Amino acid sequence: FSSSNMENTIEKYLEHGKEEETTTNNTEVQQHVQPLKHEGAFTEKKMKLLESSKRKLLGQDLGTCSVEELHDIHNQLENSRKTIRARKAELFKEDIKKSKAKEKFLFEENTRLRKQCGRKPNQTPEKQKEIASCSQRTVSLEVVTDLFIGLPPIQ
Repeated sequence: FSSSNMENTIEKYLEHGKEEETTTNNTEVQQHVQPLKHEGAFTEKKMKLLESSKRKLLGQDLGTCSVEELHDIHNQLENSRKTIRARKAELFKEDIKKSKAKEKFLFEENTRLRKQCGRKPNQTPEKQKEIASCSQRTVSLEVVTDLFIGLPPIQ
C-alpha cells in the first residue's frame, strides 16, 4: 500500500466520523430543544391568560366578558377582600397583644423602680386606666374663652 493512499483513506474515515458525530449531535440537540420550545409556547400562552385575567380584575376590558365571567370576577374579588380583611384583623390582634404585653412590662418596671426609690407602688393597671379615663372626661368639659370678669385692662 502506498502511504498517500493510506492517508487518503484515514482522512475519509475521519471526515465521515465527524459528519456522523455532527449529525448525532444535531439530533440530540433537536431532542432537547423540542420540549423547550413547547414549554416556551405553553408559558407564553399562560402569561397572556394571566395578563388578561389581571386586566379584568382591575376593571379593564370588561366589555368582552360574559355575565358568568363577571360573576366569577365578582366572586374572586369578594374572596380576596375577605382574605385581606381577615389578615388585617389578625395583624391588629397581634399588635394589641404586643401592646398589652409592653404595658404589663412597663407597669412592672415602674413598680420596681418606685420600690427602689422608696415610693409607694402605684395602683394596678386597671385602676390607672380608670383614673386616666376620668381625667380625660374632665378635660373635655373645660372650655377656653376670651371672656373675663372685671374692668378691661388699661392700654
